[in-house]
Amino acid sequence: MNLLAADPNEQLAQISNYLIYSAMAVYVLAFFAYIAEWTFGSRSKVGRTAAALTKQPAAEAAVPAQDGGAAVRAEAKGGSTAVLEKPAPPKIVTRSGNGRRGELPDGPGAAAGDEQGDMYGRIAVSLTVLAFLLHFAGVLTRSLSVQRAPWGNMYEFSTAFSMVAVGAYLGFLLAKKNVRWIGLPLVTTVLLDLGLAVTVLYTDSDQLVPALHSYWLWIHVSLAIICGALLYLGFVASALYLFRDAYETHLLAGRKPGKLRSSIMERLPSANSLDKFAYRINATVFPFWTFTIVAGAIWAGDAWGRYWGWDPKEVWSFITWVAYACYLHARATAGWKGRKAAYLALLAFACFLFNYYGVNIFFNGKHSYAGV
Repeated sequence: MNLLAADPNEQLAQISNYLIYSAMAVYVLAFFAYIAEWTFGSRSKVGRTAAALTKQPAAEAAVPAQDGGAAVRAEAKGGSTAVLEKPAPPKIVTRSGNGRRGELPDGPGAAAGDEQGDMYGRIAVSLTVLAFLLHFAGVLTRSLSVQRAPWGNMYEFSTAFSMVAVGAYLGFLLAKKNVRWIGLPLVTTVLLDLGLAVTVLYTDSDQLVPALHSYWLWIHVSLAIICGALLYLGFVASALYLFRDAYETHLLAGRKPGKLRSSIMERLPSANSLDKFAYRINATVFPFWTFTIVAGAIWAGDAWGRYWGWDPKEVWSFITWVAYACYLHARATAGWKGRKAAYLALLAFACFLFNYYGVNIFFNGKHSYAGV
């Protein structure tokens, strides 16, 4: 990489590339730290929920502690009663769905309550913060190099999209939300996204075509990036819900899960918590996605003289809107909660992904100006 280029804008573009590659290197370190947290950090305490559900009657498996959970009393043996002290046990929550099961707790590792797991988790989050700062600096210098919004082509959109997704995750953590379980799938996806961006999608920094010189570039495309990043977090929650739901079904059937499966699943919140998180994210983002489509139509009217022309990008944006509308309607309809709604959420996000990658690669239209 030649940082001694004569053109200052070219220098900034090269610095941007260097920062993106540096961010990827730190994301790799964060990835291994999250792996350590998931596989090793919770092994000392991970079996508590499984043991409670497989060895006790279902009615006793989810009784909330009345004294704040300061101690758990074991059976008396030989005339004495053992008291097992433990810090802040998982909060008992009621699982939404079809009512087949009772109350189930969040996994004891969901809040990183064990000391070793918390150490790995703190390292992972610290590395994620460092990678995000490098990532943000890379996107910012790319913007300075072209003196415009840094999302004028697929490469720029991809780097900005993953940056916003990580920023949203760190924002939830800063707000004291229990979302560290997102860290591993998020960092994995970010590495895949950036790897694709710097290899297949990379485009040299350049100015935009005249049709894109508008303040709507900041409004319409930035909203699309923010909505997509948040919908991705909802997608992760829906996908993990399916795994956790199957795990809880396994436990309530009286079967004992393997150690590796328990170690992974007990890092997650309950199926109910994941279900609620996904629904709240999708329901909150949906109005903004609606405005994104409306803003795009207004911009199309200014740039091309028509508000809607059935361009492939416009069509798939509307298909994505319909898919999420069906998901929200299903959540409000009896019998369409739990796994059925989760499948709809996954389908809706698949439509979003195809709207970005598939439409840009396989179709030609007025939105093909950005190139690959």
